Amino acid sequence: MTTVTSPLAGRAIGLAAVPDPVFSGAMVGPGTAIDPVREASAAVSPVDGVVVSLHPHAFVVVDEEGHGVLTHLGIDTVQLNGEGFELLVNKGDTVQRGQAVVRWDPAAVEAAGKSPVCPVVALEATTESLSDVSVDGEVKVGDALFSWH
Repeated sequence: MTTVTSPLAGRAIGLAAVPDPVFSGAMVGPGTAIDPVREASAAVSPVDGVVVSLHPHAFVVVDEEGHGVLTHLGIDTVQLNGEGFELLVNKGDTVQRGQAVVRWDPAAVEAAGKSPVCPVVALEATTESLSDVSVDGEVKVGDALFSWH
């Protein structure tokens, strides 16, 4: 079992509330989302593992069980072309849960006309393989978001 923890502080809102049909329809995979606190911060790894995909606005960490977890920093933020995002690790790096991966400012994303809501998705998972999914309430960095069986 893998426990996926919050990469950001904010409010868990559930994927259905994400303002993007690909995420809200769980087409990428099941999970939850965080409406982040509007201050500059670092998004951290939600699991121990290897960074297999890394972009300024999104990253995937795969744990030792082969579970890939996508953290997507905002909606349509790829259109910002990396502006306002600072990579703190490299693709291929081994990271620990809670280790800073990308520095960003959700308030700046919002000011640029994009949603700062951050989906945290279990890639190649089924809804049935997740339990204890947080869909409402305040979360701190490192709080459990869901368990993956």
